[in-house]
Amino acid sequence: MTQIRALFAGLVAVFLVAAAPASAAEVQPYSPEALAEAQSAGKPILVDVYAAWCPTCRAQKPIIEDLTQQPKYKNLLILRADFDKDKEDLKALNVRSQSTLIVFKGGDELVRSVGSTSPVAIEGMLDPVSYTHLRAHETF
Repeated sequence: MTQIRALFAGLVAVFLVAAAPASAAEVQPYSPEALAEAQSAGKPILVDVYAAWCPTCRAQKPIIEDLTQQPKYKNLLILRADFDKDKEDLKALNVRSQSTLIVFKGGDELVRSVGSTSPVAIEGMLDPVSYTHLRAHETF
């Protein structure tokens, strides 16, 4: 009976791990050094500027999390910047508001949005096929 329980517990654990979505994108805290390193490596980057008190930022978070579960964003690096704590560092990016999303490909800023909570608009920012200057086979 103990073996059956152990087997059942193991199967449940495997199911839970398989059912839990793992983020395809990597998420790190923002720092100018992390941004510079990712840019020099040519990585696709989303700088997500949020504030804990911001309702727009709270609306953006699950949208970004859901979108970046997709395998096409496996190489995307998300740098989460706290608008209140990182304010001085964000001046270099000309960030003036929380809920700012900035997409970089290497050192090039591709697109910027402030306050968007539209899943379609945010996906359009992240979707590499929407940028004609990127090669068709390139993916984030």
